Amino acid sequence: MLWLSPWMRPLARVYCEALRADGWDVVLVTSDQHPESDAPRDYEWVLDPRPKTPATWPPFARHLRDARRFRPDVVVTELVRDPRWIALAGRAPRVRLIHDDRPHGADEELPGWERSLFGRWGDSAAKTVAFSEYVARAVGADAVVPLTSDLDPARVPDLVPAAGRRDFVLVGRLNSYKNLDVTLAAWRRHTAGPGWRGDDLVLIGNGEFDGELGAHVRWVRGPYSYADVLAPMAAAKGSLVHYRRATQSGVQVLAEQLGVVPIVSTEGALPEFQPPGEPAIGVDDVEGLAREFDALADPEAAARRGSTAREHYRTHYAADVSAAALGEVLRSVAR
Repeated sequence: MLWLSPWMRPLARVYCEALRADGWDVVLVTSDQHPESDAPRDYEWVLDPRPKTPATWPPFARHLRDARRFRPDVVVTELVRDPRWIALAGRAPRVRLIHDDRPHGADEELPGWERSLFGRWGDSAAKTVAFSEYVARAVGADAVVPLTSDLDPARVPDLVPAAGRRDFVLVGRLNSYKNLDVTLAAWRRHTAGPGWRGDDLVLIGNGEFDGELGAHVRWVRGPYSYADVLAPMAAAKGSLVHYRRATQSGVQVLAEQLGVVPIVSTEGALPEFQPPGEPAIGVDDVEGLAREFDALADPEAAARRGSTAREHYRTHYAADVSAAALGEVLRSVAR
């Protein structure tokens, strides 16, 4: 199998390594564009997906010859935007992975020529796979595979007990669809009431928000790696995924993998991914979100519900579970 994934290297690695453990011979073609990029692994070819840069052409030509010699039975494509990578796929049957049903904002809109070229190429895939029923319905996917976390399972820390639980986290680029105004309004209500246990709301990542954060809110600005954020995320009482627009969210499954309750809105596929008994809260429901902060502020409740979330992840979204479902699709196409 040849896997083409220039932008989502950590997630592609998790899938490729689970498939290798299941007996697949895998080559991952990727790039150094992701913040978690590091030294190439023995199954990776690392290319620079900028065709207008002359220095990128000789390495591409070498790996194009390598791809011809590899002769994959099936090719997986994921957010390919360099036209040269179409040649890497050759004539092998393809499986297209789709994460989102639409752009989250104007900054994710593609130029018209890219939508046309890669839209036609994607439509010629043997099968299209989505990671939620919500996206599958929107794009007419042929199959649904549960979305695993892009955190290497070997890096998952032990479940943090109640005594170590503190704060709530909101991780990722703080774009408008992250619904920060509603989150901050609910946080002010929580901290002004009897349910507050001294926690902070910790924002981690860059963003365009220029409003007033208010008391008991910390913003850790700038790019981050998992090495920087795993400890505070795993110790959190809850992880905010209360978005205005969403398909599914890697932050949501990451929280469950770490044993932290994801707090989600009713948008997109977010309710679909929730552990049993964990509510989805209306996107403008300040009072409901504040009540959830109150409930999870109790460290015993946060630890107990977090443990249930981790078990839900292991049963439904763990790398081996998700890769087994994807492997069935790949085998059907390869045959």
